[in-house]
Amino acid sequence: MDIAVVTGTSTGIGLTTSLHLARNGYRVFAGMRNVAKGEALQTAAAEENLPVEVIQLDICDQASVDAAFATVKASGPVDVLVNNAGIGGASPLELTPEDEHRQMFETNYFGAVRCIQAVLPEMRERGSGCIVNITSAVGLQATPNQIPYSASKWALECLGEALAHEVYRFGVRVVNVEPGVIMTNIFENSAEQTRYDKTSPYQPIMRRNGKVFAAGFQRSVPPDLVAEAILDSIRTENYKLRWPVGPDAEGFMAARHTVAAEDWIAMGADLSDEEYNEKFKAYFGIAL
Repeated sequence: MDIAVVTGTSTGIGLTTSLHLARNGYRVFAGMRNVAKGEALQTAAAEENLPVEVIQLDICDQASVDAAFATVKASGPVDVLVNNAGIGGASPLELTPEDEHRQMFETNYFGAVRCIQAVLPEMRERGSGCIVNITSAVGLQATPNQIPYSASKWALECLGEALAHEVYRFGVRVVNVEPGVIMTNIFENSAEQTRYDKTSPYQPIMRRNGKVFAAGFQRSVPPDLVAEAILDSIRTENYKLRWPVGPDAEGFMAARHTVAAEDWIAMGADLSDEEYNEKFKAYFGIAL
């Protein structure tokens, strides 16, 4: 049975992906920083008699990463790594503390790097394996009011594309899965890193960023769609690097090739809601 390691599995995409992979023939090691939060996953796996084992894995701690992957490798080589663990936040750059900005990169980018380096040598030597990076729709389109999060996901997008090139000759597959707004707890978990101030000069940007998420909530895209895209990206015979999930991610992906950066930037002008919404719909296909 192939072995998959999934990070950030206590809720949302990670939990759903762990179960989906286990249902489809993988033995899953589900990493989470606090294993006390693993009850929901363990209960769901037990109800279906699925091969899911919760392990302690703090991707920001090298010792924890080393210990976790040593535990996994005692059962066999890692065939699939899903870099899902991450943190979010929404705040203008001027108002974002440096340590918060650094923590976003420490988790969303360097955490993935640590896990990749833990599995890549054996994948390369075996000539097989798949690394799945869960980036974001905002890793496709630079997003105001979310600069640290967007930048960290851009960095992970870059890593995935360049690494895919580096390891292609070795038979190792690397893919980037880019969810849009998905119905998970990431927004509750990032509440302390999210700021909204009606008196701020950045208030229009804050409000409009919030409207993008409100539009996403209305669509109610479940994490199951991300889990399905992950499995497809691993198994498809027709390899592709990027896998957007959800209408907003698909709209941002399309805009990469059709909307000039200067046109997107100009939407930061003092536009009326009607003007802004009209342009957003035209550029990204999303009604705010």
